[in-house]
Amino acid sequence: MTLPCLRQTDAGVEIFLYLQPRASRNKVVGLQGLELKVALTAPPVDGAANKACCLFLAKLCSLPKSCVKLVSGDTSRHKRVLLAGADLEKIIRLIDDLLRG
Repeated sequence: MTLPCLRQTDAGVEIFLYLQPRASRNKVVGLQGLELKVALTAPPVDGAANKACCLFLAKLCSLPKSCVKLVSGDTSRHKRVLLAGADLEKIIRLIDDLLRG
């Protein structure tokens, strides 16, 4: 299975996100177009949502915080995040399990 929100690169796995800030809890909502929709409790102020997004993904994917980097979308809801050193197949299985509930 392939997910449109994931792309393998030389540095790791890039994940395309659509963020929903100020949600009631942090969670993966589902696919929205070609992006993975993620709800975060943090507000979109002073980079708080970006930081919360990276921390949430690091914990979710069992990666060190230093391996999760925002590539683009600093001030947008549409983000591209690099999961450095991540295994594409592992991330696909993880997201697939989350989407199935």
